[in-house]
Amino acid sequence: MGTIHDFFTSQLLEWYKPTQRPLPWKSEKNPYYIWLSEIILQQTRVEQGRAYYEKFKKNYPTVQDLANAGEDQVLKNWQGLGYYSRARNLHQAAKYIVSDLGGKFPATHEDILKLKGVGEYTAAAIASFAYDLPFAVLDGNVFRVLSRFFGIKTPIDTGEGKKEFKKLAQKLLPPLEAARYNQAIMDFGATICMPKKPKCVSCPFRSECSAFINKNITFLPIKAKKTFKKERFFHYLRLNIGDFVYLHKRSEKDIWQHLYEFPLYEADRILDVETVKNKAFDGLLEGVNIVIKRQSKVYKQVLSHQKISAIFMEFELLDALVDRNNNWIQIKKERLKEYAFPKIIDLYLNDNSLYLNLF
Repeated sequence: MGTIHDFFTSQLLEWYKPTQRPLPWKSEKNPYYIWLSEIILQQTRVEQGRAYYEKFKKNYPTVQDLANAGEDQVLKNWQGLGYYSRARNLHQAAKYIVSDLGGKFPATHEDILKLKGVGEYTAAAIASFAYDLPFAVLDGNVFRVLSRFFGIKTPIDTGEGKKEFKKLAQKLLPPLEAARYNQAIMDFGATICMPKKPKCVSCPFRSECSAFINKNITFLPIKAKKTFKKERFFHYLRLNIGDFVYLHKRSEKDIWQHLYEFPLYEADRILDVETVKNKAFDGLLEGVNIVIKRQSKVYKQVLSHQKISAIFMEFELLDALVDRNNNWIQIKKERLKEYAFPKIIDLYLNDNSLYLNLF
């Protein structure tokens, strides 16, 4: 008689039909394309990531094409996907593959892990899908499925929990069917054993599922830590001078590194336009003839650990700014669409509503 582990693996493989969730990267064997899909899908829903995957395949059909692209161009193609460090790491890793590996994608789990931005999960996915190597994936879907079926209450965001789940995931993996098994368990978590409203009625595991039997599905998996989201309040100054507007690139170690933005004043709450004008940039606007034009509504963006509220205040300048090592650039207003901005600025630029206070 087989063990509960054998039951789980055999039932999962019997349930799995590759055609039931058609995705453009399924059955792909090109490690470069698999890598693209896995990086894009980190912190991203499949529905949103699909279009970006197709875009990157079209614009950068080979790793050499990605390596040769400019960073601004890569970030512009990534715009709207968030977590921009993924795009910067992707670009740097492509350059490393071309310069240090002769353009050949690494073919072992150990070497795949050396790529910037690649962790244990992504390395296991690439190794199994591209090369059929026996490494089990462990993402949110897998944590959820395993914790519910086996009734594991060890928090998944602790060292102990990660170690326990990794050991179990590897034990369940059939070495000769690693790619099929890994895709199956991820599909199962995405379509049947979902975070909310799981489809227990059609689940092939329910007769042996600990969470189903004990009626604690909604409590698993368990996390030990609660994420605290810091609130930040941004005041963007859209400084127009004729047909031009001022921008600069974020270079500090903070959110949205290497993206462009308007001059920014941050405070502990949303301020009125006169206060911002007087406080902004330690005299940046001092001595400059200014006409206050309008301000926007407050836009909001929620990041993994931060809540951003941003308001845009538009000024017409009659004199050029004195650059005090802030690296302002003047660009034609019509060229704004060429630059990679954080999502919250893109929302403002694309908002055609009349949420503007005129002065």
